[in-house]
Amino acid sequence: MPAPSRAARLALVAAPLALLALPAAAVEKTEVLATYADIAKAGYEDSLATAKRLQEAVAALTSEASPQALAAAKAAWLQARVPYQQTEAFRFGNPVVDDWEGRVNAWPLDEGLIDYVEDGGATDENPYAGINVVASESFELNGETVDASEITPELLQQTLHEADGIEANVATGYHAIEFLLWGQDLNGTDHGAGARPWTDYAAGEACTGGHCDRRAEYLTAATDLLVSDLEEIVGAWGDAGAAREALMADPDAGVVAILTGMGSLSYGEQAGERMKLGLMLNDPEEEHDCFSDNTHNSHFYDGIGVRNVYTGRYVRVDGTVVSGPSVSELVAETDAQTDADLREALDRSVQALGEIKIAAEAGFSYDQMLARGSQAGEALIGGAVEALVEQTRAIERAVAALNLQPIAFEGSDSLDNPTAVFQ
Repeated sequence: MPAPSRAARLALVAAPLALLALPAAAVEKTEVLATYADIAKAGYEDSLATAKRLQEAVAALTSEASPQALAAAKAAWLQARVPYQQTEAFRFGNPVVDDWEGRVNAWPLDEGLIDYVEDGGATDENPYAGINVVASESFELNGETVDASEITPELLQQTLHEADGIEANVATGYHAIEFLLWGQDLNGTDHGAGARPWTDYAAGEACTGGHCDRRAEYLTAATDLLVSDLEEIVGAWGDAGAAREALMADPDAGVVAILTGMGSLSYGEQAGERMKLGLMLNDPEEEHDCFSDNTHNSHFYDGIGVRNVYTGRYVRVDGTVVSGPSVSELVAETDAQTDADLREALDRSVQALGEIKIAAEAGFSYDQMLARGSQAGEALIGGAVEALVEQTRAIERAVAALNLQPIAFEGSDSLDNPTAVFQ
């Protein structure tokens, strides 16, 4: 049977909840937790599979650079983001995920740590932002000389990543790879992504940017590390994995973990840090996928991920569906109206995020939406922020309906104390 088309998969993923029938039978919390863990495992398995395809594309690019090879690697990176972004709903409530996540999706990053940038990179706040590991076989870090003659996964993860405790020293993960494929986006709030030339990976005299062999080493090491990190988290959600066992140990705490992830991603992380903050500052550097101009997709699939978790339903990359007893059913058994309200709020936020995605794919890029004075952009982003905030309020009502203690979701100054953003 042929795999469904991209359009068919997107239709399955984005289908309004009203079209998805719910079973009437009562469910146990342990059944709900098992569904949640199964969806987590499936989402990370899809993330791993697409990362391995990215790894193959990177190998092709670094062995024989060409415009086509760079384009293929970029396409593979974009495809890899679709399942991964849907797994972000497993953050905030699961310590195993939270301890791991910063290795694969940390942002924003001071990219001058990694490779050449227009302004050299170093700042008063981060002197290491101008190291340029690609061009430096050794450098000083914390008063010690670091041997970087060989760029390895160990160097990236153990020495460079968040060096000196500075979170912007991101040396690993999707966004480091994104920068190495696209380069800096120097377009500000005008249309256009990064434009790294394929010759940055070319051999001999055709090499641009200098140190093409070391740039290829870095890209390879970062991609290999992404694959191994994803292998680790897939195992953590397996039958005897640490994340699954921790979740299943206490059914009540497990349900709290699910709702904590939903509310924290919806409110402080996505509505606040990823959307409202950039809109307030009119700053494209606050974009989540700022080098590739893929932010509209990252936002959309984050929204889908929250809805997946609540409804206990995930559409895999190959079009198959993982589903089972859900938090939605638990809430409906206690308060059908609260469940209906939350399902409706989830649909509204997915629709609002989808409108951003549609506009961006039609040529109105997220950068342009952030521009000062862009009424259309402010309406699109602001509308999605509002929908996500309302969604969070609906999640809070679901927490109350389940007779759980109120949950302190992740916050953001951009939502909770806007004046602090400009201080």
